Amino acid sequence: MSFAGRVRGWFHRTGSEFLGWSLVVLGIFMLVLPGPGLLGMLAGIAVLSRHYAWARAVFVPLEKRAFEAAEYGVATIPRILVSVLGIICVATAGAIWFIGPTIPEFEILGVGFGPELPAAGWVGAIGIWFSDLIAVVLLVYSIRRWR
Repeated sequence: MSFAGRVRGWFHRTGSEFLGWSLVVLGIFMLVLPGPGLLGMLAGIAVLSRHYAWARAVFVPLEKRAFEAAEYGVATIPRILVSVLGIICVATAGAIWFIGPTIPEFEILGVGFGPELPAAGWVGAIGIWFSDLIAVVLLVYSIRRWR
């Protein structure tokens, strides 16, 4: 067996499992940090579904519902325009996070916020813009596939 064949075999067994678990863990972290947490977890479960029956049992119905929702979301022009408006709002939020304005201090359930935005600066903005980029790619994919 060639070296490339051994590397490919390793990735199909060990590497893809490592990648799947990494995406699930990163997705959990991105639920509370700026970033596409649910998409990261879903991608991890999709990769793990090649190895585990429980992941396949979770992923198959989610995949079906995601495709149904995507088809529904691009069925009419007003729905597409609402999606574009949402993408513009998220990009604007990323710009606000990049600028990092001072906000009033307040508390929610004992957790204090202010005078700075949580994760303000370029790191938070890049996480938000990355989420926005994924939304743009998924919208374009949905339009091309179902329109």
